[in-house]
Amino acid sequence: MKQWLEDFKSFAIKGNAVDMAIGIVIGAAFGKIVSTIVSVIISPLISLITGGFDFSAMKIVLHEAVLSDKGKILRPEVAIGYGELIQVIIDFLIVALSIFWLIRLLSKLNKPKPAPAPKPTPDAPDVVILKEIRDILNNKEGK
Repeated sequence: MKQWLEDFKSFAIKGNAVDMAIGIVIGAAFGKIVSTIVSVIISPLISLITGGFDFSAMKIVLHEAVLSDKGKILRPEVAIGYGELIQVIIDFLIVALSIFWLIRLLSKLNKPKPAPAPKPTPDAPDVVILKEIRDILNNKEGK
């Protein structure tokens, strides 16, 4: 038991666990920002483009609502609201695309600069001689 507690303590205090927790919190906050952008900017634009079509209103009614003479609901409508699922999938795709763009932008900004080319080292005397022999042989073959 004592070893288990030591292992857990080592894991919980490691930078990886803390970094992961910070990433989850920031990701949740970013998700809320993107969800708000989707609901107040992108969805109305899509609605405008599609002529006011609202996916979330799409449903299959299994049983109509029963109303009294005064308009009071005696039995509520029973329906499968598949339109809400479609809307959530669209929202997810927009959020995923936004996160992809953000990560891509960050990776381009954090791209390491290429290391400068190493300076050529002077050849050893035996390498110089071998290169001269190679050049002489190439000249004889070319004639």
